[in-house]
Amino acid sequence: MTKTTASNPLGVHALVWAGDTSRQSIEVAVARTSESGFDLLELSLHDLDRLDVAHAKGLLLNAGLHVACSRGLAFDADVSNEDTAVVERGAQLLKASLDATAGLGGRVLTGALYSALGKYGYPVSARGRANAVSVLRDLAKAASAVDVVLGLEVCNRYETNVVNTARQALELADDIGADNIMIHLDTYHMNIEEDDLVRPLHLVGDRLGYVHIGENHRGLLGSGHIDFTGFFHALDDIGYHGPITFESFSSAVVAPGLSHDLAIWRDLWTDGGAIALHARQFAASQIEAAKARPSSGERR
Repeated sequence: MTKTTASNPLGVHALVWAGDTSRQSIEVAVARTSESGFDLLELSLHDLDRLDVAHAKGLLLNAGLHVACSRGLAFDADVSNEDTAVVERGAQLLKASLDATAGLGGRVLTGALYSALGKYGYPVSARGRANAVSVLRDLAKAASAVDVVLGLEVCNRYETNVVNTARQALELADDIGADNIMIHLDTYHMNIEEDDLVRPLHLVGDRLGYVHIGENHRGLLGSGHIDFTGFFHALDDIGYHGPITFESFSSAVVAPGLSHDLAIWRDLWTDGGAIALHARQFAASQIEAAKARPSSGERR
């Protein structure tokens, strides 16, 4: 299929195609991403030990696909913990993830890089947050050396206690103080935590570097109550030209461990092909519609 002509690179999360990062799963994900006309494949590094980086890089190059990597941390490797041993394990996991991203030829490592991915029973402490800042400051230096940008994904309260809103992400980025730190917004999480889906985009502005589009139930785009029209209009208003990646999860595909972490308790779909094709067309049409507004150029 011909690649999209949208001004933003359109991506799809590999978990739409396969639940792990084995060689066979990566082959499937790359092939189906390319066949569906996407520009970018996002690889979750939750299964990092199984990922054959050289093999995956070759497949991506042959398919002409860009790649972005994402991950969250575990509670026993949490850089926002107060225990130095736990923090160090998290730092090592982030460094290994950075090495994999660079090895794949990727220029983006994003996600909940600042904490474990899961429900906490308490707020983050000042010491824990300071630990996360320190680790990410060091990681940003290492990332800069290999031309990788780090994304702070804003996640909902049930998946982290550190960054739940765009404003908190900006504050964390300011405290890290690195030029290669950007903000990553996700409509699914914004739907839970933000007052609306427009003002956070204007707040973040040119510091927005990566976008996830997902429905409120993580299923077919447009079948829930997310205000995608307002969201895409706001992306156009701020002149965002970065990647827009479709993210959807179904327990029919996602491996049980990660499925449990993400609270994916039901099969929203059984084959990602149709939902991915619809997402690509949906995003491209939203971009086109936003740019077609008579007054869009006047607002820039």
